[in-house]
Amino acid sequence: MKQEKKHMEETRVCTGVIGAGAISDIYLKNMITRFDNLQVKSICAAHMESAQKKAEKYGIQAVTMAEMLDDPEISLVVNLTPAHVHYRVIRAALEHGKHVYTEKILTDDLEKSRELVQLARERGLYLGSAPDTFMGAALQTARAAIDSGMLGEIHSFAVSANRCNEILLSMFDFLRQPGGGIVCDYAVYYVTALVSLLGPAARVGSIIGYPYPTHVNCIPDSPMYGQEMDTPNESQVNAVLQFENGVTGTLHIDADSVPEDQAYFTIYGTKGILMLTNPNQFGGEVRFLANPASPADWKKRNRQQPCVLPSVNEYTDNARGIGPSDLADTILNGTALRPSAEMAYHVHEILNAMLQGGTDGAFTEIRSSCKRPEV
Repeated sequence: MKQEKKHMEETRVCTGVIGAGAISDIYLKNMITRFDNLQVKSICAAHMESAQKKAEKYGIQAVTMAEMLDDPEISLVVNLTPAHVHYRVIRAALEHGKHVYTEKILTDDLEKSRELVQLARERGLYLGSAPDTFMGAALQTARAAIDSGMLGEIHSFAVSANRCNEILLSMFDFLRQPGGGIVCDYAVYYVTALVSLLGPAARVGSIIGYPYPTHVNCIPDSPMYGQEMDTPNESQVNAVLQFENGVTGTLHIDADSVPEDQAYFTIYGTKGILMLTNPNQFGGEVRFLANPASPADWKKRNRQQPCVLPSVNEYTDNARGIGPSDLADTILNGTALRPSAEMAYHVHEILNAMLQGGTDGAFTEIRSSCKRPEV
């Protein structure tokens, strides 16, 4: 990802950030201090005072969105706004000739996402999208194991995860907005991980749960403490995904449970089982349980333990910003964009198919496809 040092203007992409919420701190910190192909110039937000606070903290400029998009020096816009405003922000940036990297997902509507992918293609611009956690140490280690043939022939996978909406919906307003349900806000990490590891999906079936249309705010220092809130988004998903290569598995997430995620993410092959961690993180142990090579080895199965695979890169901590850096490398050197618009759209179509399954458990054919991202 690092390129040879040339002149400053040839090795760094001038970047503006839209959105000054909680996620912006880790992006700004990493883009300014960690990834040397980015030069963050300015930030804007719906509330100028929020942008000014971030600008002062990180030594950049606070501007309006119009000023940022009219700035000829800025080539790349990093969009950190909530999903329900993505379409407006991304379209405006593309129309002003800016490359765009956006927080997940592309938009809150599949047709709008398709439109933006097409617009970027027509304008000759790059559009990238999070989650970029699939480029972290854990999932890249898993990818290396799969590509090496360590698992043999892969047949299936299983995902089970949890969250606690009682707390999260009280803390974050965007989770109560369109695109903020458990499918698009959280299953997106697992589906992106699966596509990066196994390739494109062919069909999806699901049952979606909406058991709690309202919640009472439970955060004592919240202005809405004790008040009833409308919480219309889904909080439970049970899905079956079949990939183009025939690998089939299950994805289950219950957001009406405990707050600390007890993530279970396992891929099954003829030569063994790969045990992954929460794909909302960049690091974590990746373990492999080998299939005994002979009947004698099988008799020793009670002593068999999974081994921890060595990490293949250094991104074991919160490396958000690696996505914009990858896009900057594409702009500068023409490398393949790993968090590409095509993969993000394909993931969005899978998530949309889950939601379409509704309470009927219907299966939906996935029309789009994408290449597995390069390592």
